Amino acid sequence: MADLTSGFPAEVNALAPEREIAHDMVRRAIVVGPVLVAGSAALWGWGGMWSSLYALVAVLTNLVLGAAVITWSARTTPAIMFGAVLFGYVARLGLITAAVLPIRHHDWFEVVPFAVSLLVTHLGLLVWETRHVAASLAYPGLKPGSEFMITTDSQERPE
Repeated sequence: MADLTSGFPAEVNALAPEREIAHDMVRRAIVVGPVLVAGSAALWGWGGMWSSLYALVAVLTNLVLGAAVITWSARTTPAIMFGAVLFGYVARLGLITAAVLPIRHHDWFEVVPFAVSLLVTHLGLLVWETRHVAASLAYPGLKPGSEFMITTDSQERPE
């Protein structure tokens, strides 16, 4: 998958709070996802495990694509951004539907764990992330110090 913002200067890409928030949600999902997949495996067996894992991948792809659309369209006019976000949302819902239709009759696919994982992961990650978003012009992305699993490359180490 190509980076949609690769044509922008580095300082412009650094000012993309939506990408920072989406990547933080992906990191949180990597920690919580195995619990959800294991629970689905315990309740529905192998089919539940694979269905839950498939839903988790669909959610994370949806979140990253949503952030990419916002990052790309934020460099244009507000009207284009509005249209890109609105139609991008509809297109991403269509992608989830298109991802499910070809596999819905396979033996390994279980609808209930897929739907539960899809809803719980989407809503759970969004609610969890709202506690960590600054929503101010001083810190347009995450609140300072609320990054999940901070990498040492981007943070200075105290001595």
